[in-house]
Amino acid sequence: MARTWERSKLSIWVWCVLAGSCLGRFVVEKNSLKVSTPASLKGSYESAIGNFGVPQYGGSMPGTVFYPKDNRDACESFENFNASFKSATRQLPIVLLADRGVCYFTLKAWNAQNGGAAAILVADDRDGDLITMDTPGEDHGDSGYLQNITIPAALIKKSLGDDIKKALSDGDMVTMHLDWTEALPHPDERVEYEFWTNSNDECGPKCDTQIEFVKNFKGAAQILERKGYAQFTPHYITWFCPPEFLSSDQCRSQCINNGRYCAPDPEQDFGKGYNGRDVVLQNLRQICLFKVANVSSKPWLWWDFVTDFAIRCPMKEEKFTKECAEKVIQSLGVDLEKINECIGDTDTDVDNPVLKAEQDAQIGEGSRGDVSILPTLIINNRQYRGKLDGGAVLKALCAGFQETTEPAICLSSDIETNECLENNGGCWQDKVAKITACRDTFRGRVCECPLVQGVKFVGDGYTHCEASGTLHCETNNGGCWNDTRGGRTFSACVDDSSTGCKCPPGFTGDGVNSCEDVDECKEKKVCQCPECKCKDTWGGFECTCSSGLLYMREYDTCISTHSAKKSNFGGFFWIVIFGLAAAGVGAYVVYKYRIRSYMDTEIRSIMAQYMPLDGHVEVPSHGSHTDI
Repeated sequence: MARTWERSKLSIWVWCVLAGSCLGRFVVEKNSLKVSTPASLKGSYESAIGNFGVPQYGGSMPGTVFYPKDNRDACESFENFNASFKSATRQLPIVLLADRGVCYFTLKAWNAQNGGAAAILVADDRDGDLITMDTPGEDHGDSGYLQNITIPAALIKKSLGDDIKKALSDGDMVTMHLDWTEALPHPDERVEYEFWTNSNDECGPKCDTQIEFVKNFKGAAQILERKGYAQFTPHYITWFCPPEFLSSDQCRSQCINNGRYCAPDPEQDFGKGYNGRDVVLQNLRQICLFKVANVSSKPWLWWDFVTDFAIRCPMKEEKFTKECAEKVIQSLGVDLEKINECIGDTDTDVDNPVLKAEQDAQIGEGSRGDVSILPTLIINNRQYRGKLDGGAVLKALCAGFQETTEPAICLSSDIETNECLENNGGCWQDKVAKITACRDTFRGRVCECPLVQGVKFVGDGYTHCEASGTLHCETNNGGCWNDTRGGRTFSACVDDSSTGCKCPPGFTGDGVNSCEDVDECKEKKVCQCPECKCKDTWGGFECTCSSGLLYMREYDTCISTHSAKKSNFGGFFWIVIFGLAAAGVGAYVVYKYRIRSYMDTEIRSIMAQYMPLDGHVEVPSHGSHTDI
């Protein structure tokens, strides 16, 4: 009896630690509920997101509230009451309002979903702060439906529930929006998230769900991490044994490092199968694998290891061992020696730096509460609520990106609706050039003037956008008028740093829709000389002269073609004469200089044979000679 009491006492203490400690701080994650009608209820209210179902992170849901006459706590199937509240075509979805009490929150949501509701609101039955509706404990046998709940669920305060019930009883229609757009922070282009998990695979439905989630989400997680869109960190919850129980069989079988780091027995039977100590050691091994892989810039290998370990080393087949884990590690090419170095000595009475850091990280800081639900995720320092499903978690991660920075995986048709496909999202567009200011984002759409082939468009994005900067005329002619006639093209766009459109010379108009030809002849701004005759052309004019005169456009005058030819011939004649004279003088000078120089050289050479000359060196004879 004493042993049973001791075990119960220890189990209660363990529950306090795993629930974030009895003195820990639990944060209720909330979404906004906006009532549109009736006018007496119009406004925004808080609702607590349930820890099951699929909250629409990053989105919203309109709906009409329905409060049934029977089965108001939604603890029975609505088929028993011949009730169905599936919305008709083009009618707002139905949000079921149910009373708190009698049965599990999850059962209420399951019955509401089967009845055709798109969401469920549970009205609290007591005044006070909102709580988080959680799933039943692991000992709840009839929980096969938990993973099939796909509608969002939220708890509202008693006062709001009473007001909605009264409005409905008065014959008013209550319409609202459930809004999750700000349920998660979205400050920048990268999402940081943590997955709080456990290597134990024998804890019932939650462990099965956790393993399935890792398998299904691995591909998306690795895409986000490989390309730097997300920064992921796995964490593991451990507890420590109270000093008065250090010598007990429970602590020795569930803890390492003299009771500092413990995990519950997988089967809740200390004499059967694996124990908590085995779980803690495997947790530590998985953390160290992540750290070693992260140093080598391959943090995504953690997903491969956890998936492969669950398949190759399950507890049910008695393969949950160090040897099996090391084979998986080696198959992934991770340095096993560095992992074992990270694990350290688990039998000594000292702190393990890795596990101590994990316990410290479990404590909440700032807006984040203590980690108390396992398994769970923390996205941008905010705790995820809802079903641990690959698609639902991906939506939540996508809601953590700043608008227009989401990766392509967040904009697929399976994840979100592209609002730009309908009426261009109400944004500006140029149908001819197929340019639009509508940009699809995970939360909706933004109207933002685009950047096209290096050309930035500027404007409000709703009513107008126009190209700016250099080269902007190459894109749809800068949005300006242009036309081609008779092989000549005119444009109202100037390819420089200016903006706007201006009709070219010879045209008048707004430069955008049209430019009309100016009749320069009619306005008498050209061809004003007496002999001039003006003819208007498209984009210009032609001016001719009478009596064979030649028109000079720069002077707007006519001159005689004969005088021009004579003048030109005379100038050319004198240029030729002066050229020939200069060539003759040059030839004479060259000739005289070269002849004189040659004669001087020959005369000096002849005279040197008869008499020595000043500066002349006598050349010795080249005959035979005798050595003395």
